[in-house]
Amino acid sequence: MTRPPARPAPRSAAGPWDLSFLRVGALVTAVLTVVAVPAVGLLAGWPEALGVVLGAVVVTAFFCLSGFAIAWAGKIDDSFTLPAALGAFVVKILGFSALLQSLPADGVPDRRAAAWAVIAGALLWSGVQARWVWTRQLYYTTPPAPPAGSSDQGVLRRAVEDPGGRRTGG
Repeated sequence: MTRPPARPAPRSAAGPWDLSFLRVGALVTAVLTVVAVPAVGLLAGWPEALGVVLGAVVVTAFFCLSGFAIAWAGKIDDSFTLPAALGAFVVKILGFSALLQSLPADGVPDRRAAAWAVIAGALLWSGVQARWVWTRQLYYTTPPAPPAGSSDQGVLRRAVEDPGGRRTGG
């Protein structure tokens, strides 16, 4: 009996996908929503303030959905990330259109305020993602493995030695 040919390993970058920007984006969105809701409520009305809350929730949920979909696809194979991103985008557009159509034209929450909050939130999240990318060391290819003889013990040993090479502790 012959063995079936081995499947090639997925072409994915080493290590887990970093989704830490989701926490930062959610935190910034929460802070700005806490500031915006009372201001909008007092200046424009409480149905509009509820629209701001709805918009913030929608944008946060949509960016989290995209982040998890792309990370999941990237764990399988890097070439699946673009289709996952585009698929998530189509799902989000259809979902947002259905949400806006289901809201009453002149009711609670305010449809126009929710739509503007989504636009502002998308710009905010885009800025968070851009800053996250600009401040990370990202590799275009998988980084090489460390040399075989290196270990963390050498780093720790050098950390406790003084400049003269004498041990100072431990």
